[in-house]
Amino acid sequence: MKSYFDIAGDGGSRVLEQVRAKQSRIAAALAGVRRMVAVGSGKGGVGKSTLTLQLAHALREDGASVAILDADLNGPSQARMTGLGSVAPVPGPDGLVLPRTAAGIGVVSMGLFVPESAALDFESVAAGDSYVWRATKEFAVLGDLLAGVAWGPLDFLLVDLPPGAERTVQYAEFFGAAAALVLVTLPSDLSRGVVARSVAGLRRAPNRVLGYVENMKGYCCSECGSVRPLFAESSAIDLGIPCLGAVPFDPALAAACDRGEPLPAAAAGPAWPAVRSVAAAIRGALEAS
Repeated sequence: MKSYFDIAGDGGSRVLEQVRAKQSRIAAALAGVRRMVAVGSGKGGVGKSTLTLQLAHALREDGASVAILDADLNGPSQARMTGLGSVAPVPGPDGLVLPRTAAGIGVVSMGLFVPESAALDFESVAAGDSYVWRATKEFAVLGDLLAGVAWGPLDFLLVDLPPGAERTVQYAEFFGAAAALVLVTLPSDLSRGVVARSVAGLRRAPNRVLGYVENMKGYCCSECGSVRPLFAESSAIDLGIPCLGAVPFDPALAAACDRGEPLPAAAAGPAWPAVRSVAAAIRGALEAS
């Protein structure tokens, strides 16, 4: 019996040929996208998906054409937060028509195809060993989404990445050098320590890391209007990349996301100016590259 180490090249499967063909289809579908920015962390629970949506609204307010690709296939949040969970994509002449929010933000998420009560499952020929196939099939599905949607002309395509330091590197390599990275952390050593692993892993990836955002930097008190501490803060861990800004946690914005309501309508507190400042810093970093 041969092991994987005994197989030369692709073993005659023509896998590399298939991969290159899909890459060509993806490139054609994304031909009108000026900037791809992947928002990752490595650490779960840092508010990455919420921040991605907030940044999309901020960029849209400044006149940019924006879409979001929810790359967390089995934990998609964007469909609910944008209120598009019940909107099924329909085919058009150039691929699936890009679903859009009332604000004009395009959204592609597995949450548009799979209800929240169901888990995305990947059939495996090895019962009990689906992990052998899972990563490959996940990226195959992601490639199909990229290649099969009529993205059209976009100033920004924001990609909401799944958690996991090693996953962040895998997705960066999948999207290639054209995708810039923004990392999200909480103001705590635990979070910064995990994000530091993502930074270290991305040093071997071809992508530019624009910097990091310190999310939930305090919370907005609805009673006194001030920003009060939320986490024990520390700067003992230097991430070695620029800080693009800090955003406090705003319960009103979080509730709007949970209900799938337009964000600017709930953006009366100090969090929204902070989000807009981060969006401006991202634009500046991209234009400087």
